[in-house]
Amino acid sequence: MVEVVGVRFKKAGKIYYFDPSDLPVEKMGYVIVETARGIEYGQMVIGRKQVTENDVVFPLKKVIRLATEEDTEQVKVNKSMATEALKLCQEKIAEHQLEMKLVDVEYTFDRNKIIFYFTAEGRVDFRELVKDLAAVFRTRIELRQIGVRDEAKMLGGIGPCGRILCCSTFLGDFEPVSIKMAKDQNLSLNPVKISGLCGRLMCCLKYENDNYESAKDELPDIGRQVHTPMGNGRVVGLNILERLVQVDLPEAGRMMEFSLDEIVEMEKVN
Repeated sequence: MVEVVGVRFKKAGKIYYFDPSDLPVEKMGYVIVETARGIEYGQMVIGRKQVTENDVVFPLKKVIRLATEEDTEQVKVNKSMATEALKLCQEKIAEHQLEMKLVDVEYTFDRNKIIFYFTAEGRVDFRELVKDLAAVFRTRIELRQIGVRDEAKMLGGIGPCGRILCCSTFLGDFEPVSIKMAKDQNLSLNPVKISGLCGRLMCCLKYENDNYESAKDELPDIGRQVHTPMGNGRVVGLNILERLVQVDLPEAGRMMEFSLDEIVEMEKVN
C-alpha cells in the first residue's frame, strides 16, 4: 500500500496522486507540486489515504510545499496574463487566416510555458503562429488541439436540463456514452434531444445505465409468455424504473401491469 493525497488543478479536472511526505497537508488546502508540465499549483481534494500500487503511476512525485498567499496571488496574475494572451493569439490567428477556434489559454504556475487550446475540423499548420507567439511572449509555447467535449468542459454553459454542464462542474473524466444507453432507457433517438451543447451524446445517459442494465436482466423480455395472478399472457411493455411488467391478457381481454415480484411468484407456482 502507498500513502497518497489527491490533487486537482482545475475545477472538475482529473485528480492526480502525490506523495504527501511529512507535510501537514489538509483536505481542500492548496499545495505546490511537481508535474510533467513543471511546478504547478493545485487543490488537495483527497486527504491522506492508502491505495494499492496498481492505482499509482510511479515514480510518485512529492508535494513540494504548502501554497502561500504569494502563490495564490501569482495564480491570479497568471489568469489575468492568460486573458491578454488569448486576445493577442486571436489576432494572430486572424492575421495568419488559420481555420481554428481558440478556446482557452493557460499559463503554467511558474510561467515557463503558455498552453493555447483550440478546436479545428482537421490538421492545422500553425508553425508560423508559434513563431510569432514565441517572439511576443519569449517563453515556451504549446498549441494543443482538443475535442468538442473538452471545449464544452472549458467554456461551460447551461445544458438542456437547465443546469450548469456536468462536465464543467464535477465530472473529472469523460466516460464512453453510446446510443445503446438511450435505447435501453426508452429515450427518443432524436439527436437533438439526447445531445449536449458539445453536439455529442449527453454524459448523463451514463448515470442510470447500470440500473437499467440490472433491471433488464431481472425483467422478462418483451414477447415472452408469463404467468400472472390474472392468468397467462404476453409481455408487451416494461417500466424499468418501477420494475413493472405490462402484460396482454387474452382471457381477460385487456392489458394489465404487474410487479416483478408478482410475476416471479406466479412463475414459481406454475
